[in-house]
Amino acid sequence: MFEAPTAEQLALYLGLPEIDGARADLLIAQAVALCETVVRPLPDQATAVVLSAAGRAYVNPQQISYETIGPMSVQRPSGSGGLYLTKADKAALKSLAGRGGAFTVDPTPDSADPSPTWPADPDVGPDLVYEPGWGWV
Repeated sequence: MFEAPTAEQLALYLGLPEIDGARADLLIAQAVALCETVVRPLPDQATAVVLSAAGRAYVNPQQISYETIGPMSVQRPSGSGGLYLTKADKAALKSLAGRGGAFTVDPTPDSADPSPTWPADPDVGPDLVYEPGWGWV
């Protein structure tokens, strides 16, 4: 069963000596909710994806892509800010849940009769009886 990471684990993940516990808990809870939109229930190993998403939002809440200090210059992508999952995050969640690989679906019901039904044999009809070894007689 999945257990959400703690604020202390997020601090270790980010390499921070101190962390704002309330903010970290909020981001972790939101990251869990976001991950559950891809896979529900979350697999035990989804902690890495949750920490990755929460960590991105914690250290860079406005998603600044570059910054120059003098004279001040900042670039933000359109729709900046917030918590998000990358394509790699989504793929990892699906893979951890056992989804996303090649698979086969057999649509044949268990009650299917393996005898051939096509082409129709005009010599077989309601008046004939099937005798094993002899066929329809």
